[in-house]
Amino acid sequence: MKPTLLILAAGMGSRYGGLKQIDPLGPNGETIIEYSIYDAIKAGFGKVVFVIRDSFADAFKAQFSGKFDGLIEVAYAYQDVNTPVEGIADLPEREKPWGTMHAVLVAHEVINEPFAVINADDFYGADGFHQVADFLKNRCTPDTYTMVGYVLRNTLSLNGHVSRGVCVADADNCLASVNERTKIHWKGDKVVYQDGNAEFEVDPDSVVSMNFWGFHPNIFEKARHMFIDFVRENRDNPKAEFFIPLVADNLIASGDARFPVLTSNDLWYGVTYQEDRPTVVEAFKKLTVEGRYPSPLWK
Repeated sequence: MKPTLLILAAGMGSRYGGLKQIDPLGPNGETIIEYSIYDAIKAGFGKVVFVIRDSFADAFKAQFSGKFDGLIEVAYAYQDVNTPVEGIADLPEREKPWGTMHAVLVAHEVINEPFAVINADDFYGADGFHQVADFLKNRCTPDTYTMVGYVLRNTLSLNGHVSRGVCVADADNCLASVNERTKIHWKGDKVVYQDGNAEFEVDPDSVVSMNFWGFHPNIFEKARHMFIDFVRENRDNPKAEFFIPLVADNLIASGDARFPVLTSNDLWYGVTYQEDRPTVVEAFKKLTVEGRYPSPLWK
């Protein structure tokens, strides 16, 4: 069975100033999502599932209508801020989204096979897709998932600070923990992050999480039970978010799952800020000239 690609595309792009999921960045107006889907098809994925919001569903679907016909199966799942989850009769109403693992949970009805998770606004490169596709086809089990890590120096923005999950692996190269670091940026030839009012150096060759994960479909039930507990504990905390690394840490700590780390040396590109846009446009132009991608991407 071919694996599925789950793309988290429900964000509103507040820092970017618009729906970056459908912003044309390639030489022929391609979006970042399209490059990810192109790489996924080449790697052997059989289905793509978009997690989007009802409020921009029409615009989103119009952007991609017909592009993937005959190439890959397409499905949609919908995440609004308070999308209910089975087992929680009274999910608290709030304005801030419940987080990336909540976004994964809303797709449980359309995924029954091993699957990868990515962000809609990140370019990951072909290598990661090939590695995770091979893992999902041949190594994924009910207690063995994976994470595709990237070298920190290859993931930094030149236009502002970013947050990254710095990974610690054990002797078997399985994920031991993900340490969230905020306000990471270049400072001269060093990379630093901020914790409160203090600044600390971090190794630019550290492996970091870019929210590229591989799961067995049993993760839905495991995460659902965790989310029930999370909501109970954070009912009065409107800022608490149920992130994928939180679930991974809990599974690792309990011994319920292991996460062999797959490391890609590809450059990451993303559009966190509007100022990032020219860099990404130039990157796609260069990748096209080098023959890494056809132009136009879909023929």
